[in-house]
Amino acid sequence: MYNDNPTLDQIDKVIDEKKQGEAYYNAELSGTSAKQFYIESYGCAMNFSDSEIVASILSKAGFSPTRNILDASLILINTCSIREKAEDNVRQRLHIFNKHKKNKPELLVGVLGCMAERLKKKFLEEEKIVDLVVGPDAYRDLPNLIQTAEEGEKSINVLLSREETYADISPLRLGSNGVSAFISIMRGCDNMCSFCVVPFTRGRERSRNPFTIVAEAQDLYDKGYKEVTLLGQNVDSFKWENPETGEVVNFAQLLERVAMVHPKLRIRFSTSHPKDITDEVLYTIKKYDNLCNYIHLPVQSGNSRVLELMNRTYDSDWYKERVSAIYQIIPDCAISSDIITGFCSETEEEHQDTLEMIKWANYSMSYMFYYSERPGTLAARKYTDDIPLPTKKRRLAEVIEVQSEVSRLHNLKDIGKTYEVLIEGDSKKSDQDFKGRNSQNKMIIFEKQAGYKPGDYVFVKVTDVTSATLKGHIVNG
Repeated sequence: MYNDNPTLDQIDKVIDEKKQGEAYYNAELSGTSAKQFYIESYGCAMNFSDSEIVASILSKAGFSPTRNILDASLILINTCSIREKAEDNVRQRLHIFNKHKKNKPELLVGVLGCMAERLKKKFLEEEKIVDLVVGPDAYRDLPNLIQTAEEGEKSINVLLSREETYADISPLRLGSNGVSAFISIMRGCDNMCSFCVVPFTRGRERSRNPFTIVAEAQDLYDKGYKEVTLLGQNVDSFKWENPETGEVVNFAQLLERVAMVHPKLRIRFSTSHPKDITDEVLYTIKKYDNLCNYIHLPVQSGNSRVLELMNRTYDSDWYKERVSAIYQIIPDCAISSDIITGFCSETEEEHQDTLEMIKWANYSMSYMFYYSERPGTLAARKYTDDIPLPTKKRRLAEVIEVQSEVSRLHNLKDIGKTYEVLIEGDSKKSDQDFKGRNSQNKMIIFEKQAGYKPGDYVFVKVTDVTSATLKGHIVNG
């Protein structure tokens, strides 16, 4: 989180922390060096995972992390290009960092991640504050780029790679609760969804050696972690071939290997693509209790014509078949989704199809946005962004309203049920309560009892709900 001193409080008023992500620091390192870095991460979980890789690389180069931006000699911002607002917010942060740079001329400021790849030299030319620009596949080059910047020259490396997975780098767990951690299993994306910049900013899809993934999971468990989330732009397309034996490992087989690390290590994953999620994956989840009964399965739109324009490579019937298979094979599975409103040429009737899909699929929750045209994408080149902004926002409000009611009804069915919950820490609203999630990824708030701590599993009976949260109390298993 951001530091709590008054100076940073004033800075952070510019951006709503809940919408922009968090600044991360490494709590595992002891001591400090003369060179300290401060890093902020925005966007998807993959960016937060990447920041942990960056922290590991910097620590080996003699840097230590700091929570206090005023102590840093290097400020890094790990960026997201998925929506225009995300990029605007990053620019706001850069202008704020400029205030520090004026008082501290030796301070270096770097832009990492997807915006770095997409905008490249524009950052160095227009945003005079930026000293280095580093793409998602160039983090190993950071020490060299920093040295060049320290010598007074601007530094840039945004080359994409077909091989880089950072498999040999042990991430430093930044701002960790010591309970949950991310494991990146693949990088890049081969899906060319017409609205998405990821294939252009993160490059082609490549899967990580599964032996290193299992080893990382084992190391986390040995250090006391109880939950890992396997990350990829499309985890279901994970495919690694052993160059020595020719053995091919798919995602279902990887899930099984990680599940076998320890029965008390919970496994989650994100994100699944409807065109690739297989029954083999579903039956593997059913087989192992520590594979969580939760699948994030983005639909984007409930209308087949719009899905074709989005180049999602499935139609609404295909999507419904996959949802039906999930509920049939894993009856108590929770499904969440991503939804975009106001995509190019979307009609009111097609918008209604999306509302109906939310109800039919019975999503536990969704991430919902209105369409934001991204330069360089297929949609920007081929289609006209012809839905007025007020219409996009109105449709989004309707989607949010429907999803909120579906989520509330979904949660009401949990009243009276008892779930095994992994304690993550104190509730945000009260230090007298714990928070934790069940297998279905639902957050549960419950009163503390003596003898329990974060990282413990407890059984919690649900007694009340909201559209976003379950409430209950600890009971004997």
